[in-house]
Amino acid sequence: MKEERTSPKLLLKIKTNYFIVSLAFADLLVSVLVMPFGAIELVHQHWIYGETFCLVRTSLDVLLTTASILHLCCIALDRYYAICCQPLVYRNKMTPMRVALMIGGCWVIPTFISFLPIMQGWNSIGIDHLIEERRHNNGSNSTSCVFMVNKPYALTCSVVAFYIPLVLMVLAYQRIYITARAHALQISMLQRAGGAGSSAPATSGVGAGSTSDSADHQRNHRMRTETKAAKTLCIIMGCFCLCWAPFFVTNVVDPFIDYTVPDKLWVACLWLGYINSMLNPILYAFLNKSFRRAFLIILCCGRKRYRRSSILGSGAPCTATQINGSTHVLK
Repeated sequence: MKEERTSPKLLLKIKTNYFIVSLAFADLLVSVLVMPFGAIELVHQHWIYGETFCLVRTSLDVLLTTASILHLCCIALDRYYAICCQPLVYRNKMTPMRVALMIGGCWVIPTFISFLPIMQGWNSIGIDHLIEERRHNNGSNSTSCVFMVNKPYALTCSVVAFYIPLVLMVLAYQRIYITARAHALQISMLQRAGGAGSSAPATSGVGAGSTSDSADHQRNHRMRTETKAAKTLCIIMGCFCLCWAPFFVTNVVDPFIDYTVPDKLWVACLWLGYINSMLNPILYAFLNKSFRRAFLIILCCGRKRYRRSSILGSGAPCTATQINGSTHVLK
């Protein structure tokens, strides 16, 4: 009975799940507060909500998409410390306080490149005449919500929101992939050793043999989990680069070529980035049972109906393993 009550707490101790929930919240806000207004403007070919709300909507766009990207970076760093570092290092690095500070930073840092400079007009210094020209479509009465940036803002925003997180994610996932490859090699060696051991006559007691088999099974299962996670990480990294690299490359290049990038190309790059926010719940949460279960428990304040005995109860063997000090619930 005691084990059944503590199982949900064990699941909630997976620190990555809190990054997942915060990431999901950021992506949800992108789909609710940013994308609908962009779609309306795209369909009607003009902005109908006024200049002030245009600035607010643009600030929310930069804030929430940057927050989403920074969450992806934090998840990569968390997985790096969990899989590639020693257990003591992970426990010292990823304390609850540090996790809370990282999540808070994912929301606070983007404000310094979104609401603060955009509402103050720092991004438009020196290019006000170009913005005014593009705001009015061909001299007509209709207006557009135009967001153009000068060279300092383009470089600063792109470096903070994309290029620094990209470098950290590449380095982290590279190390994770190397570690997973090494574990995959260990899996094949264990399988060969297990086959040789099973063909040889037993020289010890049944109890000792079953204990050894159980330990080998847990080790094999853990390594398979890490190898599968590494393949998933490659997909995650590919989707991230495919969705956001075109926008941020264009964002840096456009001010240096006198803003000659076609509007349709800008729109395509921007919506490609929005697609990343739609892919994140699939890649990070819904394809992972433990993430999905923890997500429901956290959002629903631990309601019992989400603690099904088939998953978290003692009736089904839901075990926990330690991968370099990081608790992983395996089903």
